[in-house]
Amino acid sequence: MTPQKPENNTTGDPVAEPAPHITVEGFDSRIPVVIDLDTPREGVPLVIDTVAGLERCAAAIAAGTGPAGVDAERASGFRYGQRAFLVQIRREGAGTWLIDPEPFADLQIINEALRGVEWILHAASQDLPCLSELGMWPDKLFDTELAARLAGLPRVGLAAVIEQLLGFGLAKEHSAADWSTRPLPEPWLRYAALDVEVLAELREELIELLEKDGKLEFALQEFAGILAAGQAPPRIDPWRKTSGLHQIRDRRQLAAVRELWQERDQLARKRDVAPGRLIPDSALVAAAKALPATVPQLLSTKGFHGRSAQREAPRWLRCIAIARNLEELPPLHLPTNAPPPPRVWSDRDPDAAQRLSTARPRLQAAADELNIPVENILTPDFLRRIAWRPPSTIDGATVAAELRALGAREWQVTLAAPILTEAFLNPQPLPPKQPKEATANGTTNAAANTIKLHS
Repeated sequence: MTPQKPENNTTGDPVAEPAPHITVEGFDSRIPVVIDLDTPREGVPLVIDTVAGLERCAAAIAAGTGPAGVDAERASGFRYGQRAFLVQIRREGAGTWLIDPEPFADLQIINEALRGVEWILHAASQDLPCLSELGMWPDKLFDTELAARLAGLPRVGLAAVIEQLLGFGLAKEHSAADWSTRPLPEPWLRYAALDVEVLAELREELIELLEKDGKLEFALQEFAGILAAGQAPPRIDPWRKTSGLHQIRDRRQLAAVRELWQERDQLARKRDVAPGRLIPDSALVAAAKALPATVPQLLSTKGFHGRSAQREAPRWLRCIAIARNLEELPPLHLPTNAPPPPRVWSDRDPDAAQRLSTARPRLQAAADELNIPVENILTPDFLRRIAWRPPSTIDGATVAAELRALGAREWQVTLAAPILTEAFLNPQPLPPKQPKEATANGTTNAAANTIKLHS
């Protein structure tokens, strides 16, 4: 993208001139002076919260040209779920629009206005679920965060990428705000408008970088894959994601976590509040381990304090009582076809451990050469699965077919299949295990040797 000349906005403030083009390898000597991006070029838009305003917005967006920058703000940690409380859209010829989704059943009218238009999002996987709840889903996608990863940028947060490629400083101090607040403060609205202010320019710079390194096709396949995957199905037993659940080793205690989690979730949904604001996960686990029988015992459990703990104490005790009297208890672990943790492979299947230990550094070397994070070359879970259970006949075609079946993109298959084939056919021996016998002063032999080498 060639630098644009400053132009005046409706507030009279000049729009800062973008920084000169920066290559990925030129960050050390060509980083420009950062110019704070603190005012939208057309000023802070009004928030759309009426049907008439939404129709005006849709008409303007439909009449615009080129891709559309899209963003959404949630109230994570404040409200129940991950729904959007503000949607921002910017498109050439249409300007920036801020939409409050709360007064509307959905935003399908906006989705229709964007039919066939490429959406520019940063970290699309974070915003697409809540936009989908509003009836919005792109036909085409450009994810600036994912593009920045594939381009090899050292930092891939939105503010960091904008600073690196455009030379603008973008404040992020309101990213964790309670966006369910009404009315939204003007500084928050300015922040929200700026989040989509230069997405189109950022897209151009990232395309230029990707084309230069022959990676644009990689990115296009990734974007298409995100859209094709659609929304993830509901999680089975979502209560099993309770933080600290690994501490539970008893099925009755596990049942207590389940009963407490489900009751908390139901109450949080009813009150439209984040579940953790009622009772934190750590308190659920502590109560499940202690299985208190009285209110004083419950309230003395670590984490069970505050209004919701005291006022709803009988509710929580009922959950624990249900778990205490259950005859059918949940299993400690759900059935899975996932391989075991790699740390136990050398004992359970030394051949698989050899395949994994040989493939990993070779994939890393390829990632280093391409200046792409290794996890983008091949999803770590895919690597573990194919190393644990490779095709019965190992050759380039069978390994490629297995990677496709796992869900790897074609560009990943092209890069990874030859590396894995060679690694699996000629695995390197595992390094000998270091002895762990303790010495007189309590250190292991390996640790003692290290101390001697550095003394």
